[in-house]
Amino acid sequence: MTDSQQDDAFRRLVQRIDPRARLLRTRRLTGGVSAEITVLEVARSDGETTKLLVRRHGDSDRAHNPHIAMDEFRLLEIAQAHALAAPEPYYVDESCDLFPTPVLVVEYIEGEADFAPTDLAGYLSRVVAELVKIHEVKETPDLSFLPRQDKGFGARPADLDTSLSEDRIRAALESASPLSQVNESGLLHGDYWPGNILWRNGKLAAVIDWEDARIGDPLADLANCRLELLWWFGAAAMDDFTDRYRSLARIDLTNLPFWDLCAALRPCGKLSNWGLDEATERRMRALHSLFVSRARELLKLQ
Repeated sequence: MTDSQQDDAFRRLVQRIDPRARLLRTRRLTGGVSAEITVLEVARSDGETTKLLVRRHGDSDRAHNPHIAMDEFRLLEIAQAHALAAPEPYYVDESCDLFPTPVLVVEYIEGEADFAPTDLAGYLSRVVAELVKIHEVKETPDLSFLPRQDKGFGARPADLDTSLSEDRIRAALESASPLSQVNESGLLHGDYWPGNILWRNGKLAAVIDWEDARIGDPLADLANCRLELLWWFGAAAMDDFTDRYRSLARIDLTNLPFWDLCAALRPCGKLSNWGLDEATERRMRALHSLFVSRARELLKLQ
């Protein structure tokens, strides 16, 4: 689409949401990996100005799920019904008569990710509380459109990333399989980490990027966040987060080492392509090694 065609499509999109509203300006957000994201500034009929966020999922996401825009819209409606800190969904269109790909419009939430909180304990407390709220949304027919979290860990690739101990991780997972789930299945965010949590004035404003949501054991979400917190804030913060989660959620953590190892597979074969500086990558690799060693030892003790 040309710039003028795209501007016209955004104007028509705003009119569909509110026929009396008027598009003032657009701003493309950079840094999006899985989707093209545009912020629309809109003049409402009551004279107030508001912002909307337009998401157009990329080829990879649509190939995996052709209805990803509709599914995310439905999920955000459910999240709103459960008072989760998620953006409010406004509009979804799979007809592609405005844009070449489906379009999802949600609330634009002012805020930013915080990777250096001044009050780390308070930060972790709020992050835990929101994750527990997400996991309290149990499996129901309303969520049947979501995929299930794999209990496995995928087939071995032809080339294992031995620099991140992928061979040892997979051997440990294979020896512990099949896994018996002991916790009730519920809603998983799928990518709950500091980069997907927005803060404003010291308060948790929103959890964003729900396209990886699943139904499954909450330990899968917990494990992924544990690794991310280890990378960003260290082992003490990761352990504090886990203890806080245990006290609030009151779930069985027996299988956590297994899910920790599943989380540890995610960067395998990819970490070197994340655009990290040498020092940061070296630190993350060292912490990843610590994370894997802990999980493997705990798995052996079961």
